[in-house]
Amino acid sequence: MKANDILCCVGSAAALLLASALIPFVGPLLSLLTPIPFLFYATKLGLKEGVKLAALTTVILGALAALTGQVQVMIFCVELALLGLLLSELFRRGLGLGQTIFWATAFLLLLGLTMLYAMSSSKDMGPIEMVLHYLQSHLDASIHAYEQMGISEQQIQELKAYSKAFMGTISNIYPALSVIGTGFAVWFNVMVARPLFRFRHLPYPDFGPADRWRAPENLVWVLIASGFALFLTDGIIKLWAINALIILMAVYFFHGLSIMLFFMNRYRLPSWIRIGIYFFIIIQKVFVLACALAGLFDQWIDLRKIHRRIQR
Repeated sequence: MKANDILCCVGSAAALLLASALIPFVGPLLSLLTPIPFLFYATKLGLKEGVKLAALTTVILGALAALTGQVQVMIFCVELALLGLLLSELFRRGLGLGQTIFWATAFLLLLGLTMLYAMSSSKDMGPIEMVLHYLQSHLDASIHAYEQMGISEQQIQELKAYSKAFMGTISNIYPALSVIGTGFAVWFNVMVARPLFRFRHLPYPDFGPADRWRAPENLVWVLIASGFALFLTDGIIKLWAINALIILMAVYFFHGLSIMLFFMNRYRLPSWIRIGIYFFIIIQKVFVLACALAGLFDQWIDLRKIHRRIQR
């Protein structure tokens, strides 16, 4: 382990962690890439040296976080450093794209839940209860700030009503949002690592063509069971069914994106048209729904006409 490796790992990890606070709009997205330096050096130097470098980096950044009073940055750094190390090991084992994202997401969720439980137990609260309390305090602070600005009482009441409705929705679907957000963070790191690894001539797993990916076929039965549970049950089972449906639709959304990428590659659409398509998907919910439905019905229709051919 060279001094240059230590400086580069510490500097890049610190820059990515601080991006959410220093760079508007894209900063939070950049901060999700904090596992990349740990993944890169664990692959370059080997897992044993990568663990040593990750530990040293975490200690240095933890000391800086303690000096600035930003203890939460330390927790965030530990989680993402461990994610980077795990991804390097999953890359080495040569798992498929779906398995890599699944195991990394499951690990990060378990780790995050453990940390939340440890933090919330000291405050005599549950993990989800603590997160919701944190969100509610921020909403209350925002409403209080608007009150200090002198806006009308009617607008204040509307903001409080929106806040109550928002918290009611979040409290019901928080598990699904956590799974989807964690899965997206893992997928984002896996995708960004590809051009970086190729540029530095490091081994990157052969996940196969991205436009041929599909969700596991048996997943549709989970979707059907969740749909029946949503309409035929009540209480906690119904809430779990709602969360399961949201997670499954996110999986089928990426399945639909794979189908869209297949046809864009087939007809060799230029980059500016592809960017426009992705932009409309981001801003229009109807396109998100269309992608998810395309991924779902592809299980039976095989829109790309490639999987039936493979089975023959």
